[in-house]
Amino acid sequence: MDADFKDIPTTTLADLLGRDRVMDIGLRPLWDGMPRVAGPAFTVQCPPGDNLMLHAAIHRAEPGSVIVVESGDLDYALAGGNVCAVAQRRGVVAFVADGLIRDLGEVREAGFPVFARGVIPIPGAKKALGTHGAPVRCGGVLVAAGDIVVADEEGVVAVPAAERDRVLEAARAKLAKEAAQTLDEWAAEHRDRIERTLVELGFQG
Repeated sequence: MDADFKDIPTTTLADLLGRDRVMDIGLRPLWDGMPRVAGPAFTVQCPPGDNLMLHAAIHRAEPGSVIVVESGDLDYALAGGNVCAVAQRRGVVAFVADGLIRDLGEVREAGFPVFARGVIPIPGAKKALGTHGAPVRCGGVLVAAGDIVVADEEGVVAVPAAERDRVLEAARAKLAKEAAQTLDEWAAEHRDRIERTLVELGFQG
C-alpha cells in the first residue's frame, strides 16, 4: 500500500485535482466500514460478459497494487469470493471495478476492500482477451498503470503518476493548514469570502 497517500482523504485530493480525476458516484464501497485504501493502479480491461483478464491479474499484480478494472457490462460478475481471497492473500490492496462482483458476504467477512457498482450472482465467462497495463476508463476517469488510486467512503480518486509528488506535498500542506485552523477562524474566513462573492455578483439581500 502506498502509505504516503493512505492518510490523505479523497476530499482533499478532489479539491486539488478537480472533477475529472474523481470517479462517478456509482463506484462505492461494497461493505460498511471499509478502510481508506491507496496504491498504484494495475489496470485491467475486460470485454463484455468476460472476466478472464481480472482472474489473470490477481496472479500478476504486485503486492500493494489496486487492481482497476474497466468492464464491458453490468450483467455478469467480474469476481467472487475466491478471487478476492487470492488477491488479498497475494497483497493486492483492493479492487476498483467499473462492474459487479458476487459472493459479497465472503468478501465482507474477509475484509477485502472492493469499490464497484454492485453485486450480481451470475459469473462472467473466461474466454476472451482484454488487456493488462493499458489505460482504462473506470468510473468515467482515464486511469493509467501506476497512477495512485485512493478510495474511501467519499469516493475514488486517481492521482496521475507524473503528479504524485506535487499532489502529495500540496495535500499535506492543505491538511496541515486545516488542522491549525479553529472552527471560529474558518467560519469568519468563510463568511467573508461568501459575502464578498455575493457583493461581486450583485446580490441584494
